[in-house]
Amino acid sequence: MTSPIRVVLDTDTYNEVDDQFALAHLLLSTHKIDLEAVYAAPFFNHRSTGPKDGMERSYEEIHRVLDLIQPEKRPAAFRGSTSYLSTVNTPVESEAVDDLVERALAMEKDERLTVVAIAAATNVASALIKAPEIADNIRIVWLGGNGLHWPGDPREFNLKQDPYAARVLLTSQAPLVLLPCYPVVSHLITTVAELEEQLAPFSKLGRYLTDIVRSYEGNPPGWSKIIWDIAASAYVIEPKWIKTDRVAAPRLKKNLAWDLHSGGRVIDVAREVDRNGIFADFFAKARVPAPKPLLQAV
Repeated sequence: MTSPIRVVLDTDTYNEVDDQFALAHLLLSTHKIDLEAVYAAPFFNHRSTGPKDGMERSYEEIHRVLDLIQPEKRPAAFRGSTSYLSTVNTPVESEAVDDLVERALAMEKDERLTVVAIAAATNVASALIKAPEIADNIRIVWLGGNGLHWPGDPREFNLKQDPYAARVLLTSQAPLVLLPCYPVVSHLITTVAELEEQLAPFSKLGRYLTDIVRSYEGNPPGWSKIIWDIAASAYVIEPKWIKTDRVAAPRLKKNLAWDLHSGGRVIDVAREVDRNGIFADFFAKARVPAPKPLLQAV
């Protein structure tokens, strides 16, 4: 029997609802995944007052999801960066960065720690800047940017929050799987009606996730919600759900569009997702109620 894949997750969990889906997906896939640690990443939008606040809110949300699931093995949770990178050479220090460096350096020879990154890549990039040698001990699965040939706005949220961090990931020697948002993982949509049928009735986690999706404004008949980040958990659980191409790594232009003629190292870039397979797997796992807490001895 193959041993579970050793994984750490870097997530701006409070930013959206998709991070909670990805975190839960990994936690509920213990036959495939050993989730060792979860890192709170910075974010700044209408749900935070700044990167530091976004990170703190995400740290709290990580614990809420862990409490709902009550996994048999609870991963460690660490606060991450409180600001974004100011250059590609200066790390932002944090508990998450120190933990990632320590875990990566402790890996056995010919073994790699899988770093699933579904946020601005500040924490992961800072670890690579602080200890470049960890590139030999990790592989990175990062959800960020849009498709290499996407004709629309290139300023995807995870990428534009910290472009310097994205540049570090693209030029690092650590193996990289890039999961573009539009038009690839944007196919991972669900609806309130589907969640009320397939998820909400079965567990506290199901009700929690459904309630968050329901809370989004502007959900008339026909409305759907993209659960972007579940692509990253799906890739490490079952790679066949995500078809990829081996391509030269692009570089970032000043306007955050891709430069496809840079002749960078070879990386894997997703081009297609199996929406039905991924959601079927998640629904089946998330239906299982969390175990009741053990009674305290008197």
